[in-house]
Amino acid sequence: MRHPRTPDGRYFVVRGRLWRCTNPHLSEVERQLLVDELMAARREVKRAREAADDVALKSARQSVDKAKRALGERGPTWWDDDTDFNRCMIRNTPYANWWLGRSNELC
Repeated sequence: MRHPRTPDGRYFVVRGRLWRCTNPHLSEVERQLLVDELMAARREVKRAREAADDVALKSARQSVDKAKRALGERGPTWWDDDTDFNRCMIRNTPYANWWLGRSNELC
């Protein structure tokens, strides 16, 4: 199931929380390479946790962060106005009215 996206395409919504979308200006090839890197890094996080290897865990988490920044999901925004509501509850953002209106349509 796809999560709802804000009208401006900056965020998707999961359980009432905004999460930054991938930069749509990336080419499909570049985006896929970065997603592959992200998934590999997440597998490394899992392995490091299972092995209780704090050094490997720190390195793997840094790799996750690097991939997410390259995808535009963290770090500087890929839009021009520098507002960022990543990880905020939607009810506390300028998207609240849009969300409430959308939710009422679904009832």
